[in-house]
Amino acid sequence: MVVQGLALWDTVHWAELRRAETLAELEEIGVGTLWLGGSPDPDLRIVEELLDSSTTLTVATGIVNVWAEPAEVAARSRTRVLERYPDRFLLGVGASHRVLVGDAYVRPYEKLVSYLDDLDAAGVPVDGRVLAALGPRVLRLAAERTRGAHPYLVTPEHTARAREILGAGKLLVPEQKVVLSTDPGEARTLARQRLAMYLELPNYTNSWRRQGFTEDDLAGGGSDRLVDAMVAWGDEDAVRARVEEHRAAGADQVALQVLNPDRLAALRRLAPALLG
Repeated sequence: MVVQGLALWDTVHWAELRRAETLAELEEIGVGTLWLGGSPDPDLRIVEELLDSSTTLTVATGIVNVWAEPAEVAARSRTRVLERYPDRFLLGVGASHRVLVGDAYVRPYEKLVSYLDDLDAAGVPVDGRVLAALGPRVLRLAAERTRGAHPYLVTPEHTARAREILGAGKLLVPEQKVVLSTDPGEARTLARQRLAMYLELPNYTNSWRRQGFTEDDLAGGGSDRLVDAMVAWGDEDAVRARVEEHRAAGADQVALQVLNPDRLAALRRLAPALLG
């Protein structure tokens, strides 16, 4: 049994991952799957680098940006990685955001469909890919044409709805942000610092509205209600309780994103609770 997947989402954290001692410690404390957020470099070189420096980790891309990485390149890179490291890589793809893509961001659902068509043509099997999916339409697409879904910034209630749409047998890996602190002020400050950018992205604010949050929840840096729903904070038992809510709702794995400045120290403390 392993600790839930770990997500490190910005370039500063990727630099931390590139240290062999970081990867060794992740394996030692029981992390089984390392989910990379953002869009990786061309040709998946960071994935190969991380696998070169580890022995048991599986690496999964939170998303390969379908606007930035041609499907044939992603497919060729996937084949290269898996030839060296069988069964230790999972290709996750997604549509990213208009503000990051620019004018090319038109009809993102149709873009996802055509990208999956291109992956089919390049020989990537259905069970070799997942979709970053939030809304019902993309979740249904994930169920029909991929191994499963990797939703980001969602509640356990969303996980339950996603499982219903995906059906049994499909992989479901929601992301969950975590602050290991029992101080509400400290925890919510760290949470709001990380959530600030997402409050500017319509894909997430629309998702939050579908999840039942109001305009008041989205204003002023996010209400306590929104912050507490998106970021599990407290002691080890509080974090474990949130993870178990996702699992009870149908998650196969929960990709933890630790927001404490010392991520490894927090994970070392969380590991016994999550393994217990």
